[in-house]
Amino acid sequence: MTPFLQAALLLIFPVLVIVGALRDLTSYTIPNWVSGLLILGFFPAALVLGLPLSTIGFNLGVGAIALVLGVAMFALRWIGGGDAKLFAAAGLWLGWPASAEYLLITGLAGGVLTFALLGLRSVVVRPYVLSAPAWVNRLATPDGDLPYGVAIAVGALAAFPNSALMAAWGGF
Repeated sequence: MTPFLQAALLLIFPVLVIVGALRDLTSYTIPNWVSGLLILGFFPAALVLGLPLSTIGFNLGVGAIALVLGVAMFALRWIGGGDAKLFAAAGLWLGWPASAEYLLITGLAGGVLTFALLGLRSVVVRPYVLSAPAWVNRLATPDGDLPYGVAIAVGALAAFPNSALMAAWGGF
């Protein structure tokens, strides 16, 4: 296949992960179509890039494990349902061994995001954001939710260069 088609298919992942993060940041929701298109987009990308069936199987396994972990975190009320689906869809694209880096960086980014929101929600900073757009005010609301899709996107984008898909393409 042409390198242009391969690159275009690979762009599906970062574009949709960023869209999911921005939607989560501004509305605390990640639309189902984001995760759905990620799942659907993986298969043509994998086939056009010539991933072996065994690698596709590993990626499917990583995606399934990520879904189980995401559902567990959702059940514990640690993340939202959209976050769980985005987490699993990104896991499908990343596969093994990039999933270890994905988990680590997502966790670290979640910690940084938590501290940033705690600062934003502090009595010192919060008064300065009251005139900001509504979505910023929602982020600054004490005891508000955490848009974990942002952390998922950071982890996913950081790990993507080490994925089997990028290795098949030739990387950066």
